[in-house]
Amino acid sequence: MRFKEKVLEVVRRIPKGSVMSYKEVAVEAGGPRAYRAVGNIMNKNRNPKVPCHRVIKSSGEAGGYNGGTERKIRLLKNEGITIQENLEGG
Repeated sequence: MRFKEKVLEVVRRIPKGSVMSYKEVAVEAGGPRAYRAVGNIMNKNRNPKVPCHRVIKSSGEAGGYNGGTERKIRLLKNEGITIQENLEGG
């Protein structure tokens, strides 16, 4: 299985109301230093069965989202997760 498929499978298994960091996803998928690749995979994903909004930065900030960071934060809040606003403003 390619790294991309492994990442998507790991993210598919994140339950509602939970999050994982990009780094945690990378480790689970077998590429512990590939957290940037995880972010790129999440950004390009359009499959609604893969809850990309549940992948956040290790710092606790939301990070990017292909639907917009504000929407990501709103989705997480709807699942009961309080998330920090991105300090870098994006």
